[in-house]
Amino acid sequence: MDFEIPDELYYTADDEWVHAEDDFVTVGVTDFAQQQLGDIVYVELPSVGDQLESDMAFGVIESVKAVSDLNAPVSGQVIEINEELVDQPEIINEECYGAGWIIRIKPTDEEEIESLLDADSYRKIISKRDT
Repeated sequence: MDFEIPDELYYTADDEWVHAEDDFVTVGVTDFAQQQLGDIVYVELPSVGDQLESDMAFGVIESVKAVSDLNAPVSGQVIEINEELVDQPEIINEECYGAGWIIRIKPTDEEEIESLLDADSYRKIISKRDT
């Protein structure tokens, strides 16, 4: 299988991507994750203002095949959620790196971002799983 893994993003071993912007990060699930899950039918989102700790579950993504926790890649406060996913969770299947983003977090520790995986490291992780 072929997966899109943009070089400019950071990744977690839990198959989430992170785009670091000025003072917040945007988080979503990777192309690998959405392909493994299949048709996504439901996303449970946190509330704006929620405080997250790195690796803490902040929501759930449900597909026809499986239910998976969504884990915070960094600690911080939820500043925005993708409301469109409530009624159209399939956007994640269609555009996981664009309109299918899940939440935006204002990080409390910028160094946590630097400890995430780069695209090459993430490719190595999923190549071991995709056999």
